[in-house]
Amino acid sequence: MNKCPGSAERGSGVNSAVITPPSAAPALHNHKPAPKHTARPNTTTPQRSSSLLPEMAKENSPSLAEVVKRVAEQQQSQASDIEKSKAVLFLLQAKCQELEKEMNSVLLETKTTEREIHLQDDATEVTKYRCENLEAQVRALYSENLKLRCDAETIQEEFEMKLARNNEYREKIKDHKHLFWEMESKLPIMIELAEKKAVVEELKAKKEELKCDLQNPEGSVIKQVQEEITHLKSEVTTLKDLINKKRDLLEEEKKKHAKLRKEIEVQNKRYDAILKRLHCQLNKVQSNKRQWHWNIQQLEKKAAELRKCLGVAELQNIM
Repeated sequence: MNKCPGSAERGSGVNSAVITPPSAAPALHNHKPAPKHTARPNTTTPQRSSSLLPEMAKENSPSLAEVVKRVAEQQQSQASDIEKSKAVLFLLQAKCQELEKEMNSVLLETKTTEREIHLQDDATEVTKYRCENLEAQVRALYSENLKLRCDAETIQEEFEMKLARNNEYREKIKDHKHLFWEMESKLPIMIELAEKKAVVEELKAKKEELKCDLQNPEGSVIKQVQEEITHLKSEVTTLKDLINKKRDLLEEEKKKHAKLRKEIEVQNKRYDAILKRLHCQLNKVQSNKRQWHWNIQQLEKKAAELRKCLGVAELQNIM
C-alpha cells in the first residue's frame, strides 16, 4: 500500500519531538551543580568563603528545589506532549490508511467505469450493426411481401377465371344431359318399345278375356282360342326376339352413355381437384402473408426497442 507523503514528514517531526525531550532532561540535570562550580573560584579568601558559604547555601537551596520542580513539570509536560503527539501520530496514520483505501477504491471504481464505458461502446456498435441488419431484413421482407401480394392477386384472378370456366362447363353439361334425355326419348327404339309395351298390355287384356271365355264348355271356342294362343305365342316369341335385340341395342347405347358419363365424372373430378389445389394454394399464400405480417410487426417492435436503447446509450454518452 502507498503511504501518504505527508505521513513520513509528520512522523519524523513527531519522533524528533519525542526524542529531543530526554536529551534535554539530562542537560538540565547536568546544569544543576553549576552554581557549585561557580562558587568554587571564590575560595581564594578563606574569610569570605567561611562567611559566604552559609549564605550561598541558603540562597542555593531554594533555587535547586525550584529547578527540580521546574524540571519535573517540564518532564511531565514533555511526557504529556509526547503522548499527545503519539496519539496524533496514530490518528494521522489511521487517516492515511483510510485515505489510501479510499484512493484504491476510487481507482477501482474508475477502472470499472472505464470498462463499463468500453462495454457500452461495444454494445452500441453491436446494436447499430443489428439495427442495420434488421432494417435490411425488413426491407427485404417488405419487397417480398409486395411480390407475394402481386402473386396472390394473379392467382386470385386465375382462380376466378377458372371458376367461371368451370361454371360454364357445368351449365354445358346440364344442357347436354337435358338434350340427351330428349334425344333418347325421340329415338325410334324407344318409340318402338313404347308401342310394344302397349301391344303387350292389349294382349294381356285379351288373355283375360280368353280366360273368361275358356270357362264356357264349347270346344270350338277353346280350339280357336288355342290356335290363337299358339299364333300369339309365335308372335310373342318373335316380339321377344325383337325386344331382346332392341335390348341389346339399348344396352350398347347405355354402355356408351355410361362411358360418356364416366368421362364427364372424370372431368368433373379433375376440375374439382384443380379447384381444391387452387384453394389450398390460396390458403397457404394467405397464411404466409399473415405470418410475414406478424414477423414484420415483431421486427418493427424489436427495431423500436433497439432505437430506444440506442437513444438511452447516446444520452448516457452525452452525459
